[in-house]
Amino acid sequence: MTIEFYDVKIRQKVQIAESEVVKTTFTTKNGQTRYGLRAKTEDGRNLTKFVSKADWESLNLPEG
Repeated sequence: MTIEFYDVKIRQKVQIAESEVVKTTFTTKNGQTRYGLRAKTEDGRNLTKFVSKADWESLNLPEG
């Protein structure tokens, strides 16, 4: 299965294999928690996709 990310550099949506994606959380300056997915492109650039807490919890991915 693949997860769709938006690659800002090439301005297109890209498909990344689920095995290459990790879950992560971000804490904002005012203490809010944001949930996201991180991956790398073939040339090593980072990709980030923000998702809802429900989606984040439902995905069976490693945290990183």
